[in-house]
Amino acid sequence: MTYKQIKWLILIIPTLTIGLWEYVRHEFLLPYISMELGNWLAPVIVLLVSLLLLTQLFKMIEHYQEELNRARALQAVMEEREKIARELHDGIAQSLFFLSAQVAQLERMPRAEELPLDQLKESVHRTNDYVRQAIASLRQSAEFDCNPWMQSIDSLIEELRRETALQIETRWELPEERLSSREKVELLAIVREALLNIYKHADATRVLVEARATDAGWICQIVDNGKGFGDGMEHSSNHYGLKIMQDRADRMSWCLRITRESGETKVTVVKEGRTDVQIPRYDRG
Repeated sequence: MTYKQIKWLILIIPTLTIGLWEYVRHEFLLPYISMELGNWLAPVIVLLVSLLLLTQLFKMIEHYQEELNRARALQAVMEEREKIARELHDGIAQSLFFLSAQVAQLERMPRAEELPLDQLKESVHRTNDYVRQAIASLRQSAEFDCNPWMQSIDSLIEELRRETALQIETRWELPEERLSSREKVELLAIVREALLNIYKHADATRVLVEARATDAGWICQIVDNGKGFGDGMEHSSNHYGLKIMQDRADRMSWCLRITRESGETKVTVVKEGRTDVQIPRYDRG
C-alpha cells in the first residue's frame, strides 16, 4: 500500500463509518434503538473503528517515515562523501600535481643550474591553503559559499601561464546575473577540470575559454589544439576528472559534449539544450 493510499484511507474511513452506521440505524435498527441512544453510539462506533483500523495505518506511516529518514541520512552521507571527493580533486590533487611537475622539471635540470626552491615553497604554501579552504568549506553550508565570481578560474589560468607554455585566451561574456550561486560553482568547476585535463594530457599550446548568453540560456566552450583523446571517447569514462564533469552537468540538467573537430578538442556546456549554437573558433595561426 502506498503512502498516498494510506492518507486517503485515514480521511475516508471515519466518513464511511458514520455514514454506514446512520444508514443501518435508520433502515434496520430504528424500531429497536432510540434516537438519543443512536446519537450516543455513533461516536463510540467511530472511535472503535478508528482504534482498530486507523492505528494500523498510523503504524504503517511511521514505518514509511523511518525508512525515509534512513534514506535521507544515507543520501546525506553520500553527498558529503562526493563533496569531499570534489574538494580533494579540484583543489588539493591539482596543487599536488603542480608540485610533482615542478619536481620532475627539477630532476631534468643540470646540477649547476640554480634550483627553483622558491617556487616549490610557494606551491607547498598554496597546497596548505587549499587544505584549509577545503576543511572550512566542508564545515559550511553550500548556501554560504562566498568565493568571488571567476576568482578561482582566473587564479588557475594565471598559475597555468606561469608554470606552462600554454597560451590561454578568455572571452567571458556571460553576465553574472544569468547564473545562480549553485550554477556558478558547478560551471566554474567544469571549466577548471577541463583546463587541468588539457594541461595534463593534451600537449596543447593554445586554449580558448569562451562563454556567452543565448536566448534560451547560455553556452560555455573550452577549445584546445592538443592531441585529443587518442583511441577515442570510449576510454574517457576511465578518467575520474571527466566523470566529475559529466556528473556536475547531469546534476544541473546541462548538456555536456566533448568533441574532436579539425584538430581541436572542444568541451561544450550548454544550458537548456541549445546544442545548435555556434561559437567562433579561435585563430590558431
